Amino acid sequence: MKSVPLKKQVFALRDKGYSYNLISQKLGVSKGTLSAWFKDVPFTPNKLVLQRIKAGPLKSGQVRHAAKLNATLTIKEAAKKEIGTLSKRDLQMVGLGLYLGEGSKLYETIRIINSDPKTVKLAVLWLKEICGLDNANITVAVHLYPDNDIKKCLSFWSKQLAIPLSQFRKTQIDTRSNKSAIKKHKLPYGTAHISVISKGNPEHGVALHRKIIGWLEACIDQV
Repeated sequence: MKSVPLKKQVFALRDKGYSYNLISQKLGVSKGTLSAWFKDVPFTPNKLVLQRIKAGPLKSGQVRHAAKLNATLTIKEAAKKEIGTLSKRDLQMVGLGLYLGEGSKLYETIRIINSDPKTVKLAVLWLKEICGLDNANITVAVHLYPDNDIKKCLSFWSKQLAIPLSQFRKTQIDTRSNKSAIKKHKLPYGTAHISVISKGNPEHGVALHRKIIGWLEACIDQV
C-alpha cells in the first residue's frame, strides 16, 4: 500500500520536470526503478534541471582546475624540500646557469636580460654575493612597450632589485608594431637589462667577464 502514494509522488515530480537524480534524492527511489516507470513517459525538464545541466560542465571544469592546482602545489612543495637551503656554492652554480642562458658572452661586457622579476633579482644577488659587486657597479635599463606605465615600472624594478633609481639608465620604448602587438599586456613591467660597470676597477669589468666565461667553460668542458 505504501508504494502507491510514493509512486504518485514520483510521477508528480516527473510531471513537474524533475530529473532522475533530483527525484531519487527527494524520495529515495533508485534510478533503475525510475527508468522502468518512466520508459514511456515524455519528459520536459524544468528550469532547475536546465540550470543544473548548464552548470554541469562549468562545475566539472572547476573541479578539474582545482585538482590540477593541488597536484601542482604538492609537486612544487616536494621539489622545494629536495633542494633545501642554497649554499654559496649552489648560488654560484645557479647564477652560472642563468648567465649561460641570459648573459652576454661577447665584447667582454657583463649583461643579463630578463623579464621575470625573480630571475632578475637572482641575477643581481649573484653579481653581489658571488662576483663581489655592489649597487655602484650595477646599472638597470628597462625596455618597455607603449602600454606600459613608465613611472610604475621603474618604481617596481627599483623596489624589487633594491637598486636606487639613480642607477637606472634611459628607458627604451619599443614602438615596433609587430612587437608591441605580441607583447601587449604580457610583460606588465617590461624587460630589465642588468649591466655591470667597473667604476675604474678592472677586477669588476673586463677581468670579471673573463672569469665568468672561464667558470662557464670549466662547467661545459666537463659535460
